[in-house]
Amino acid sequence: MNIKLENISKNFNKRLIIEGVDLQVDFGKLVHIIGSNGSGKSTIFKIICKIIEPDSGSIEFSDQTQLGALIENPSFMEDMSLKKNLQFLGGIKKQFDEEKVIRLTERLGLDYDSKVKVGKYSVGMRQKMGIIQAIMEDQNLILLDEPTRGLDKAALAELKRLIEELIAENKTIIIASHDNLSELNFDEQYLLEEGRLQLN
Repeated sequence: MNIKLENISKNFNKRLIIEGVDLQVDFGKLVHIIGSNGSGKSTIFKIICKIIEPDSGSIEFSDQTQLGALIENPSFMEDMSLKKNLQFLGGIKKQFDEEKVIRLTERLGLDYDSKVKVGKYSVGMRQKMGIIQAIMEDQNLILLDEPTRGLDKAALAELKRLIEELIAENKTIIIASHDNLSELNFDEQYLLEEGRLQLN
């Protein structure tokens, strides 16, 4: 078991967002949570990342879990370059492998040495950066919130290859999106609707 959620519920301003969410995911599994915009997908991810606290329920991680996440509208230091941003993020845990990061940026069609400030990046470019920071430190539980948003066809194909490689390395990936992403071979798919999560 890599992660286990039990009876997770969350309200915002007396409005129920998610209720009684149960989810257990083992190492090496690719899981999909499908839900419309505003259904609570990002809320689940933020609770897992401890950005917000649930009103009830519990989360259990395995001792080996290293979490990486792309959550909606990833934020970066807008007045700095991609390189400076990724170096800063990688320096927090002192696990920055520059050669690996350069390979990832090349694969996703970004220029590692570009002097362009991230504030001028398109939605798709920011998504690519978010994907890179979620996987660049050898994380083994990876949360990807709407990872295909703004990506062109070549980047989508490369993302699919990256996901397949990570799963082959026994890493766990949970993807949340509003579409079915039929090009990926999910081990399990869940539908999040009216705050409830159920197998699809």
